Amino acid sequence: MAEHDLTQTIIPYLDRHLAFPLLTHLAETTLFPVEQIIKAQYELTNGTNMVDYSVNLFEQLNPDAEVPAEFAKKRDKVVSTNDRLEQEAQTVLEIIENPEVAQALRQDKRQNLQYLKDHFGLTLEQITVLYNFGQFQYTCGNYSGAADYLYHFRVLSTDADLNLSAHWGKLASDILIGKWEMALEELNSLREAIDSRTISLASTLSGPGGEVASALTQLQSRTWLLHWSLFVYFNHPEGRTLLLETFLSPTYLNTIQTSCPWILRYLTVAAIVSRKASATLSGRLRHAIREVVKVIQMEEYQYMDPVTSFLKELYVEFDFEGAQRELTKAEQIVGDDFFLGNFSEEFLDNARYLISEAYCRIHQRIDIADLSERLNLSREDGEKWIVNLIRDTRMGADARIDLEKNVIEINRPALPVYQTVIENTRGLAFRTQAIGAAMGKAGQTEVVENGNGEAH
Repeated sequence: MAEHDLTQTIIPYLDRHLAFPLLTHLAETTLFPVEQIIKAQYELTNGTNMVDYSVNLFEQLNPDAEVPAEFAKKRDKVVSTNDRLEQEAQTVLEIIENPEVAQALRQDKRQNLQYLKDHFGLTLEQITVLYNFGQFQYTCGNYSGAADYLYHFRVLSTDADLNLSAHWGKLASDILIGKWEMALEELNSLREAIDSRTISLASTLSGPGGEVASALTQLQSRTWLLHWSLFVYFNHPEGRTLLLETFLSPTYLNTIQTSCPWILRYLTVAAIVSRKASATLSGRLRHAIREVVKVIQMEEYQYMDPVTSFLKELYVEFDFEGAQRELTKAEQIVGDDFFLGNFSEEFLDNARYLISEAYCRIHQRIDIADLSERLNLSREDGEKWIVNLIRDTRMGADARIDLEKNVIEINRPALPVYQTVIENTRGLAFRTQAIGAAMGKAGQTEVVENGNGEAH
């Protein structure tokens, strides 16, 4: 389903090196002609120093043409630049990797710079060579080396702009070499850096447009971070739960709704595949699917695909046939998606569970054959599925399977009136206490302020 492919939508928010894996995957899905994808890869390499890769793509596009001489010139230039930067960077590394120097360095970057300048004559400009060489290594495709140099630079540098750029480069490098634990740490660190940088920008930008510029910077940075984080959250073992925690936070949910509503596809899949884990979570994450459905309803005017439509049909329209139709389409979309492909079976299994659970909750007498058909399962597989469903949802005491009639009978005794009252007023005492505490605190503050006024 090429019309639902998000590759062309996501790539503008990625570094060109992060786009290569997406295009490689796209070539494997046969959604688009391979020649178009190779051409796109070739155009992306023009902004890098990966000369050999560029030559390889050129030869695939032009099998009968001779490789232009400009590639050889560019390769020579890359090699000479690499040798020069490596020599300059090595001088700095030999100093900072000295055990005695490493032991003398402290948390205060300015103090460290002064120490290096006094004892070794190192200046901030010389330390910036680490950034330059790390960035150059990145453009050459040596992501492991880039990560090392950018890390060393960030430890010492006090340049806020270059430090933030090094954060992005280090995150991209960790992603591309598949170090997901380090990538997660870098992602969290970058998130904190973006938030704190936004505050500092608001204070430094003067004039009536300062706050607007700060807000735009915040929105753009967080939009990019959301897209880059997909690599981490769909590869790290705990990534789906962490995705829900980040994407459902008010700050990032607002970013999704404002600038990138297509991210709802990934939020929806994360909520569905994390269904079992949600029982052990707290707060909003416990009811992640409910939260996601609300957002889907609000944003359907600007984004909707079979993945998000599945939850809408199931929990808003209560159209089980519609949900099954959307699930059939969503299964193929998830399977073809670069980030979601490894979770297609898990997604389908949990989506069927949600259909079964919702169906059983609103019916008292269920035909097993009918429910199996709705789930695209055989009668035998449907029976096993329903037995597991009843056991997992703790409906065993209320449900009875009649194998002769091939039906499930669910008896739900009416909730006693007093129990209903208890459920509806469960949080009343806590809320009353919270209000009383807040009013008491406000009263104490007023007394202190009045007392200070009298003292003056």
